[in-house]
Amino acid sequence: MTTTTRETEITTDPKVPVIRITREFDALPAKVFRAHTDPDLLVQWLGPRDLEMTIDYFDCRTGGSYRYLHRRGADEFGFHGSFHEVRPDTVIVQTFTFEGFPDGVALERADFEALDGGRTRLTVTSLVGSFEERDAILASGMDHGVREGYEKLDELLRK
Repeated sequence: MTTTTRETEITTDPKVPVIRITREFDALPAKVFRAHTDPDLLVQWLGPRDLEMTIDYFDCRTGGSYRYLHRRGADEFGFHGSFHEVRPDTVIVQTFTFEGFPDGVALERADFEALDGGRTRLTVTSLVGSFEERDAILASGMDHGVREGYEKLDELLRK
């Protein structure tokens, strides 16, 4: 089996405060979706390599909610939100809050699109409250965490 390193594309819109992340994976949508909805799999790939992830609760269904922590030494970063719509293998719509900035709530939509050859295109669109908030998120280094996380997801999907 040949593996291909995929690029993670992170874009913004000049008219709307969104961040759009697009990435292709060499796996079927059902497998990529499961990695996003199964907490035992999620802890293996979400976030950069130098952070350890633990989940307080994770009820990935329409109307469910979640909270997890990333840790680096004594530093702890909490995140929580609610699942507004979960449709197996196709879409997850959720809110996302970094507890270090509790007034900043993002509305996120993850679309899982089947491609030829058993591959998937994942598109995550995150709408935030202002351009300043969007720019602060981008300046935080989130791109590094997203890229490393998707590299780890590639590794997990190959197992």
